[in-house]
Amino acid sequence: MKKILVTGGTGYIGSHTVVEIQKSGFEPLIIDNLSNSDPGVVDLIGRITGQRPLFEQIDLCDLPAMQDFFKRHHDLEGVIHFAAHKSVGESVKHPLKYYHNNLGGLFHLLQCMLTHKTARIVFSSSCTVYGQPDQLPVTENAPVQQAESPYGNTKRISEEIIHDTAKASHLKAISLRYFNPIGAHESGLIGELPIGVPDNLIPFITQTAIGKREKLMVFGNDYNTPDGTCIRDYIHVSDLARAHVVALQRMTGEDSKQSHEIFNLGTGRGYSVLEAIRTFEQVSGVELNREFAGRRPGDIEQVWADTTLANLKLGWKAEKGLEEMMASAWKWEQNLATGIMNK
Repeated sequence: MKKILVTGGTGYIGSHTVVEIQKSGFEPLIIDNLSNSDPGVVDLIGRITGQRPLFEQIDLCDLPAMQDFFKRHHDLEGVIHFAAHKSVGESVKHPLKYYHNNLGGLFHLLQCMLTHKTARIVFSSSCTVYGQPDQLPVTENAPVQQAESPYGNTKRISEEIIHDTAKASHLKAISLRYFNPIGAHESGLIGELPIGVPDNLIPFITQTAIGKREKLMVFGNDYNTPDGTCIRDYIHVSDLARAHVVALQRMTGEDSKQSHEIFNLGTGRGYSVLEAIRTFEQVSGVELNREFAGRRPGDIEQVWADTTLANLKLGWKAEKGLEEMMASAWKWEQNLATGIMNK
């Protein structure tokens, strides 16, 4: 089987992508520093697919460890790169932490890929590179705006580094600009498991519903939107994971002519924070205790995707609706509460 390195593969999106990689007949190799994930995820992936993937605890910022890994696994078909710090709010407070980790890790990864002639990389990018777009829905041709946060800036700079590296070498690259991944695997065995207080809306919702949090804080109700709350394009994490396999397959075929391509991954539909909350309440039957708070630094008012390019060129389209996303997230939270993953 063709081997695919998945950096950050025990994380939320990474773990779901490893499942899809295995389903598609590839052999995933995971490296992760476990700064925001649990090694037990590897066993849970094995329970879902029947095959426990190889895992090594490695920090991408540790160049000797990276070089050693590539020497031992020099026959990689490609890389899917997730490993990065990802909190918008934390990045505003600690920008150097984000620049060091997110950019330094990418430098080392690309150096190793070039040395060992690994030909393909799928990069986990973000719609944050658009900032607050001038037009909605936002297409891949929209200008990249001044980032609203250091996190968003690391995604913009990373895309530029990958673009320039691919242009000057044998490397082929696809950057996937995610909108807002939510939900959990249909098995309920893997899902979003933030350490500490969640930065993202959905785990904050589910933790409030299960009783881990006293109340749900809604940041900002004075935005220029119909109900005053931010609008986002929510996409099921399994739909998102599937797109990474499709991107890899595109680069191994004859369809990919450019050294670096960029695709939006979303549903093409925007929902406000309050709409998302009400949908969860309808699906779960739980009424949430919530409270409005001030706007958070770095948050964008509204953004949703034009996915035409991904639909046509990748042959990929999001399949799951908001109700299914919320139901899977709630199932995951309930499973966490009962400890079913440990049985």
